[in-house]
Amino acid sequence: MGFQTPLYELSDYLDWTNSGKLQLPDFQRGYKWDDERIRQLLVTILKGHPLGVVMLLKTGNSQIRFKPRPVEGVALAGVVEPEALLLDGQQRLTSLTQALSGEGVVDTTDSRGKKMSRKYYVDMETALRGEDWIDDAVLSVPADGVVKSAFGRVVEVDYSTPEKEQAAGVFPLRLLFKNMDMMSWIFACPNQDIAKRFAAELVAAAGSYNIPAIELDKETSKSAVATVFEKVNTGGLGLNAFELLTATFAGDKQYFDEHDKDFRLNDDWHETRLGFSAYPVLSELENTDFLQAVTLLTTLKRNKQSGSGRAPGVSVKREDILKLTLSDYLEWVNPLREAFVWVSNFLADLHIFEPRFIPYRVQLVPLAVIRVVLGADASLIGVREKLTRWFWCGILGELYGGATATRFVRDVEQVPAWARGEEGAAVPSTLTEASFVESRLHSLRTRNAAAYKGIYALILGSGARDWMEDIALDKVQYSNLAVDIHHIFPQKWCADHGIDEERRESIVNKTSISARTNRTIGGVAPSAYLAKVERLAQLDGDRLDGLLSTHLVPAQTLRADDFDTFFAARREALCVLVEAAMGKSVPRDLARGMPGEDSSMFEDEEVKETVEELD
Repeated sequence: MGFQTPLYELSDYLDWTNSGKLQLPDFQRGYKWDDERIRQLLVTILKGHPLGVVMLLKTGNSQIRFKPRPVEGVALAGVVEPEALLLDGQQRLTSLTQALSGEGVVDTTDSRGKKMSRKYYVDMETALRGEDWIDDAVLSVPADGVVKSAFGRVVEVDYSTPEKEQAAGVFPLRLLFKNMDMMSWIFACPNQDIAKRFAAELVAAAGSYNIPAIELDKETSKSAVATVFEKVNTGGLGLNAFELLTATFAGDKQYFDEHDKDFRLNDDWHETRLGFSAYPVLSELENTDFLQAVTLLTTLKRNKQSGSGRAPGVSVKREDILKLTLSDYLEWVNPLREAFVWVSNFLADLHIFEPRFIPYRVQLVPLAVIRVVLGADASLIGVREKLTRWFWCGILGELYGGATATRFVRDVEQVPAWARGEEGAAVPSTLTEASFVESRLHSLRTRNAAAYKGIYALILGSGARDWMEDIALDKVQYSNLAVDIHHIFPQKWCADHGIDEERRESIVNKTSISARTNRTIGGVAPSAYLAKVERLAQLDGDRLDGLLSTHLVPAQTLRADDFDTFFAARREALCVLVEAAMGKSVPRDLARGMPGEDSSMFEDEEVKETVEELD
């Protein structure tokens, strides 16, 4: 990538925007400056102060074919191929193009966002008092030049004709760079002394006003454009890969020739989202997530097709996303749509029903890619069991919380062959690196942690049933019962009995409970709320104890209000639950001998049976 930093006169920029030599790339969002910002921009120019740098990209690069569009307010006669694209400076140059060209009318908004059209003038006599007066001298008026009050009944000023402008001594900034029209207007002013001084002192200075540019050459790559744009852009507009590819794909000549229209990535993503609307767990999937999946599949295919020599690497890096072609995208869009729907069903089987309880949204990307690679084999019992183990290792080992690009690549390269049981396939690194220790249960206190959400789903999946209605907390009942995570020993009771916050708020002291059951529990002792549940639900004690055991809760410890023994027993049960999910042991790293922590803690036979089944 090469670049230059030339100075161009403002008049040159206006010539380029009005002729179409300088246009916007289609990924740029719309014009949005309000009236006061435009007025202050004009004040800056008349004072001769710098307004910042603009960034231009020379066209003619075979690797970058952003679809161009004219600066807003410019009507080109037919299709004009630009010589450069404006990457940074859209708001400023659009404002100046509209205010200083044509009729000088700018479609803008007031400070509250209400749409309005304005023209801009300079009170010549005020401006000649000196630089400090220019702010007062620059005037914004309605597009018809008439300022009214009293709800439109009283005309305060009228600049609706050149004669009225001249009589009032206000110079229309639309003439600033129209030399012949400007001089005719000046010579027709009643007050020639003021008019000629204004032309000599302010108009002449503004006519040579320069704006520096960063000019990227034709060798600049898409990734370099994105990086430079993000670092230099002064308008606060974030540029992501999806927006860049939207413009790139729209400029695909082959697609246009075949379909007689441009490809609109935004419209295609809308169609994808529409197809996902029946699957709530996919509602927070982002367009960049989808592009990452496309990139993984594209680079994986290239890697496998490579002959001798160094094969291109599988990647999900931004620079590789930006190298995607429209044909790459079209090859994988439908397989990935189907794969993500499969992912939603996979999650439902693991009792993950809504976006807020997805442990790692980013893990859905490699999972969908793995589904595409495996095809229908992903649903075979043995393959699916291995995928489930990989999924839980990623979550409970908390391996998707940091930089994920390398893990994405390893998983899509390693998991499919291992899941199929191919000869010589190694166990994926996500499984070998994953670890979970007993003490981690103490620090899992909120659903901000992926492992917290994972254990919650595992409890649901272990057969948890509602305590008052004895129905499974499956996909349908989960929603109907408004199931959420709640305390087993209530917060108030714990506070009243001096239970430390670490254990009180730990996931060990929480489980999935329906809204009605939680209201019944309240803040009283477990022995008291269990009696209330039995009375309201008309349950005998043994049956309720059985329902508690589906949550790995030892009933006798609740009936005795024995928090210490309860906590130790359930912590051990959750360790066994995690071991079953990950397929590996959980080191018991806490000191023994604490209150209630002994080898005889599993006196509840139903909980013991559940734990043994999981083990």
